[in-house]
Amino acid sequence: MFTLLISLIVLFSVLLIILILVQNPKGGGISGEFGSAGATQMFGVQKTGDLVEQLTWGFSIAILALVLITNFTVSSGSADATQSVNVEKAATKTVPAAPAPMAPATPAAK
Repeated sequence: MFTLLISLIVLFSVLLIILILVQNPKGGGISGEFGSAGATQMFGVQKTGDLVEQLTWGFSIAILALVLITNFTVSSGSADATQSVNVEKAATKTVPAAPAPMAPATPAAK
């Protein structure tokens, strides 16, 4: 389950990066390139831009939801399964007792 969630997060992240690179707020990008030819007749420039924007928001929300779901699925496991190796090693180690403090040296009387 964890592997599936991580795979979906990576896939959606790559798709979101591609969508962001396609967008150009100044009217360029892919929606601006296809605006003069067939896309205007079929979808229209505004419709293409709206679709890209909706997909961007959708992938962003999906990534957020998947990250939260992944966090809750990992946290809901047993306490031993989520501990790191260093925490487990530290729990098995014993700390030696501190040496007794030494008495201050007194100068010898003459």
